[in-house]
Amino acid sequence: MFTLCTVFVLFLGVVHCQFPRVCTTSEALRSKKCCPLWEDGSPCGSRSGRGKCRSYVVATTFAAGQVRQVADDRLDWPRFYFNSTCECFGHFSGHNCGQCKYGYNGKKCDRKKTVVRREIRQLSFMERKRFFSYLALAKTTKSADFVILSTGDRHHRDTYRFVDASVYDIFAWIHYYSMKPLLINGLFDDSRNYAHSGPAFPGWHRVGLMFLERQIQILTGDEDFAIPYYDWRGEKNCSICTNELLGESNEQGFLHDNSHFAFWKSICSGYNYADAYCQTAGDECQMERLHRKPGADPTVKSFPSFKDVEDTIKWSSFDTPPFNDSSLRSFRNALEGSLKPSDGVTLQLSMHNLVHVYIGGTMSQVPISANDPMFLLHHCFVDKIFEAWLLRHKATSDNYPENDQLGQGPDECAMPYFPCYRNKDLLRSSSYVGYKFSKYQGM
Repeated sequence: MFTLCTVFVLFLGVVHCQFPRVCTTSEALRSKKCCPLWEDGSPCGSRSGRGKCRSYVVATTFAAGQVRQVADDRLDWPRFYFNSTCECFGHFSGHNCGQCKYGYNGKKCDRKKTVVRREIRQLSFMERKRFFSYLALAKTTKSADFVILSTGDRHHRDTYRFVDASVYDIFAWIHYYSMKPLLINGLFDDSRNYAHSGPAFPGWHRVGLMFLERQIQILTGDEDFAIPYYDWRGEKNCSICTNELLGESNEQGFLHDNSHFAFWKSICSGYNYADAYCQTAGDECQMERLHRKPGADPTVKSFPSFKDVEDTIKWSSFDTPPFNDSSLRSFRNALEGSLKPSDGVTLQLSMHNLVHVYIGGTMSQVPISANDPMFLLHHCFVDKIFEAWLLRHKATSDNYPENDQLGQGPDECAMPYFPCYRNKDLLRSSSYVGYKFSKYQGM
């Protein structure tokens, strides 16, 4: 039986992942139904015409000869846990159709809203202070809507527990959760995950940023809040690694005591075992402090150049077979950073991946890298490059390729978000989901 308190202990064998809090009741888990009541007292707000509870249908692509009994709790999201979820109508959204789709607000979700994401150095002093205070609030405020999963043994489901976490830590956990190795027929495959090394990469991270942006808007009541970006093109060092901005590092690599994030700790840090989910959740004593060592890796001397970005955008194919980190002449693989942007055939560290390595520390530990707010600014700029490619090549969902990568098929849901965002539907301009980018340094 579940008890809704700080820790949720899972005794039911079929359900184990991140859930909307309201769907972690014993009744919801046993019925495999996540159709919460809205404020009108009906499931999914059906009485008010917001949505309805429906059987979930999603098309999953499996490789030829691949055994269906994969057993990974994240595949086929969220059907492994729920046979029924909310289908929201019009501009309504959320796990209970109680929110608006991205890009809309108002009580009836009928007002189009577009926020502007700006380069952090374009923000005024007061705007920067507000941004840092919002992050601090998100880091210290327990999420009212979501819980996370923790276990030391993915093979034994009676050890799973749901744990409370802050709004920001929910975001960091989602990235961590997506990167755990796939559990296929009792064995772990660490060569693939749900958010990287495949065509889902740009869209999956786009939804993650939108999720946190919306959560902070709700938390603060500031409908105009937008995550800033860090335009790192051509930089020889991290110019925003100052205590006035993202924070300096001391000799040990920890953030300076005078920085905004000096005493932040990384959820899910410390024990990166394939068979564990966030083993340190709920125990701050075991969590690592944020740390960085910009430029300490001798193999990475500087950030990607202006030309690297322009060369990346020029590739017209969104992605190419075999749809992983060996794909050639692939925009996605060049952007993600396993392909030399200029020739499209040399496999080397570049772009997104290079920045993670250059910043070092927490950012270079990719599963827990979202704990560092530098992740937000970096990925917001990666998203801006993605947007530039979408507009230049007039891309649509038709550009998303059929592929046999688990969790990355065109009709599969981006895991673990509610409601379902099909991977292919994320190939569309940011204007459809309520934000745009400022122009900075000619882009």
